[in-house]
Amino acid sequence: MSTDRLSSMSKEVKPESVELCPLGTAAAPEQELLCIFGTGDLGRSLGQRLLQTGYRVVYGSRRPHSCGPLPKGAQVMSHAAAAQSASLVFMCVHRVHYNFLEMLAPHLRGKVLVDVSNNLKKNLYQEANAEYLQRLVPGSHVVKGFNTLSAWTLQNGPSDANRQVYLCGNSAEAKQAVAEMATKLGFSVLDRGSLSAARELEDFPLQLFPEWRLPLKLAFGLTTFFFFYLLIRDIIYAYVEQKKDISFRIMVSLANKVFPIVSLTMLSLCYLPGIIAAILQLYRGTKYRRFPDWLDRWMLCRKQLGLLALGFAFLHVLYTLIIPIRYYVRFKISASTISQIKENKTKEFDPTTAWRTDSYYAVGILGFGLYVLLGISSLPSVSNALSWREFSFIQSKLGYVTLFFCTFHTYLYGWDKFLRPSSYKWYTPPGYMLSLVVPSALLVLKLLLLVPCVDRSLTRIRQGWERTQPDDDNKTALLT
Repeated sequence: MSTDRLSSMSKEVKPESVELCPLGTAAAPEQELLCIFGTGDLGRSLGQRLLQTGYRVVYGSRRPHSCGPLPKGAQVMSHAAAAQSASLVFMCVHRVHYNFLEMLAPHLRGKVLVDVSNNLKKNLYQEANAEYLQRLVPGSHVVKGFNTLSAWTLQNGPSDANRQVYLCGNSAEAKQAVAEMATKLGFSVLDRGSLSAARELEDFPLQLFPEWRLPLKLAFGLTTFFFFYLLIRDIIYAYVEQKKDISFRIMVSLANKVFPIVSLTMLSLCYLPGIIAAILQLYRGTKYRRFPDWLDRWMLCRKQLGLLALGFAFLHVLYTLIIPIRYYVRFKISASTISQIKENKTKEFDPTTAWRTDSYYAVGILGFGLYVLLGISSLPSVSNALSWREFSFIQSKLGYVTLFFCTFHTYLYGWDKFLRPSSYKWYTPPGYMLSLVVPSALLVLKLLLLVPCVDRSLTRIRQGWERTQPDDDNKTALLT
């Protein structure tokens, strides 16, 4: 092959060839620089999270050379130098220290200021911190956000319980920049509108168990009612009518009656709103009409109701386990044994009582086991590992089975006591009978909803079918 031909072939190949080079030799794009005012716990945690995500971080401090340990890789400058170097600034300082910002107003003009501050209590100031910051630096774009997250959350990353970041501000571009940054950090963003919503966001961290308020009030009310109800029937009645002082039974016996009653009632209240919602949908013939506000609030706190009910069930189990070691019980057993010896009599074994007590304990154990299963499946770490069908099966199907076992357990406890006139002290029914009202009615309503014709109609409605009015049917027929 001639030399001219080889050279011509090499010329033809050159345009199609690709020159390879090591990956590290290409110049990596420079990451965005963000500024943080404040070197406290929140500022350090936020800076560490930003550095882990790939951002460059510079801290602004009034003492750049003695501000304490900061995340590795971050820079420290004066407030003015740091403000000039970045276009987005996090304000991780308290409101009382905002005065230095007036001197930095020229350096912060056109910059995005993210206010993460909170107050110690509601209505501490006439205006929100973010609105006050906007008034101090009128040339900047203030965005309220990240104030509902703790330093621990920022340092360790978001979890299912605290993944939400709320934002508000008057500049859509500024909120978009903060939202993109929050998304890169692994948080989900919810825009709450203009800066006038800042006070609402600042009040969020000050709320103490907002989702637990109604369940806690309900639990406290039920506990108080049944405690005094049983106190009157058992303790005061014995003192007034029989001249017996059995007040010592308040600590264990009376409490062990209150706990299961409250537990069963609250478990029933977890499933009662679902029954009411189903009845409303059947009555309306559609699922597209809103439920009343009280029903919405009730349905939103069902998880908390169930967990509190499980807590009362745990107390009932613990109190039941200590019954054999109580002084009163040991004294009664010893007195009964001695009495039988003196009288030279022995009580005959009653198979009916044995069957009833064993069934009572067995059903109670099964009900409590399912109770615990419901509580475990409601934990975020467990529920996230379940599909929606699995979670619905446990919380709905097994939930009603749990309610049935607990209700049956109470029926076995009562047995034939309701036939005895002595059970109605001062013409009042026993506490266990009151606890059976709601769960019994609930189970009956659930059985009615499971009737094939009713269940078929409810399924169609929940799939989107709507019952049309007779007038609409006539109009449709005329038009066709």
